[in-house]
This record gives sequence, C-alpha cells and structure tokens, in this order.
Amino acid sequence: MTQIKQQIIALGGGGFSMEPENPLLDRYILQQSNSQLPKICFLPTASGDSDRYITRFYEAFTPLACRSTHLSLFRPPTDSLTSLLQDQDIIYVGGGSTFNLMALWKAWKLDVVLRQVWERGTVLCGLSAGSLCWFDAGLSDSVIPGQYAELTGLGFLPGSHCPHYDGERGRRPIYQQCISAGKLADGVAADDGVALHYIGTELARVVSSRPAAKAYRVYLENGRLQEDAIAAQYLG
Repeated sequence: MTQIKQQIIALGGGGFSMEPENPLLDRYILQQSNSQLPKICFLPTASGDSDRYITRFYEAFTPLACRSTHLSLFRPPTDSLTSLLQDQDIIYVGGGSTFNLMALWKAWKLDVVLRQVWERGTVLCGLSAGSLCWFDAGLSDSVIPGQYAELTGLGFLPGSHCPHYDGERGRRPIYQQCISAGKLADGVAADDGVALHYIGTELARVVSSRPAAKAYRVYLENGRLQEDAIAAQYLG
C-alpha cells in the first residue's frame, strides 16, 4: 500500500506574482504532484480575490503542463467548495492580507477542508500570506496597518515563520525581537525566491529561484538568539 505523502511548499516570496519571468519555483511545485497533468487551484483570498491576480495566475500556469482553476470566496464557482478542493492535486495560495485570509477561511470552514485534503495527499503551497498561513504563527504586516505583528496561523506546521526575510527591511530585526521576547516560537525564515518544502511536518528541502537566496533557522539557545543559515538548492 502506497503511503500518502503530506506536502507543504512555503515560498518566502517569488513565484508568478513576484517573478513573472522566472518560473523555476512554479515549475518545481508542479513537479511535486504524482499526476502527469496535475489539477492546480489558486486561492487569491488574501488579495480580496483580485481579478488582476487571478488573471496573472492563468497567464502563468495555462502554458504549463497542468489543469488550472481558481476559487473565489466572493464569487464562488460552485455550491460545493469542499468538492472543488478535494478534486485538486495542488492548492496554491496567493499573497496579501494573512489576517483577512484567516478570517474568511474560518468563516467558510476552509481551514477544516484544507487540513483534510493535505492529510489525503494534496500539495499545499503559496507565497507570503500563502506561506505564513500554514504555520503555528508568524510575523505579518496585515494585523496592524503599517506595522509588523504576530499572527496565529492554521498550525499545520510547527513553530513560527517569516517570509520576505531579505525583501522588506524591517522583517529580519522584528522577527528576531519577537522570538527573543517570547512573542513567537522558534521558527524558519525565508528570503524572497526561497521555497521551504515540508514532508509531513519536517523541513525536507530548501530550493530557490535566486542563486544567493537562503532560509534561516531562528531560535533561542540558552536565552540567546541564534540564526543559522540554510543553503538553498538553486533550481536554475
């Protein structure tokens, strides 16, 4: 009997919405499905289901070897959202407001459905808000406008997370301060262009669309903050 592999691919930044001319991470995501022509569903919830964002998703994925669709909570395409998500090989979550994403998903009970499909082998992935949401908690700029603050996630993955570690000036020091103060648990940060590939709840691989980009384990040891770089495998 084949064992089900639970996978989450969390992008600190990158993919079609940040690197439209660099498809390395998006191609990597498609390759993790067992299907030759995987069904991939885009969830643009964090952007308020932006029409432009949805269009960019189709522009990026239609030429690739996959069958693409999307789920808008503002304009649901079906009365059975559960069936739609259960039918997918990959679910790709876009960036935007993690705070609003969490509120809407819980209202629609998508948090429950997403855990179910993940446990059954659907690949979950996303960038920024679509990266942070899978962890116990993380550093977000969507809780208080203009400020970084701690935000509770879905808890599929243990510990905390910080995306855009090199892409936004304030993230690195504030994430470190939050861990030092005990406001966030030890965690993993990712530069833009870096994908954290989890098998089950263990970080199995780190890949990148940018040669110099890295991930970092950020943690307390004997009361002192430590930051250990994790080299990423460049996909180019």
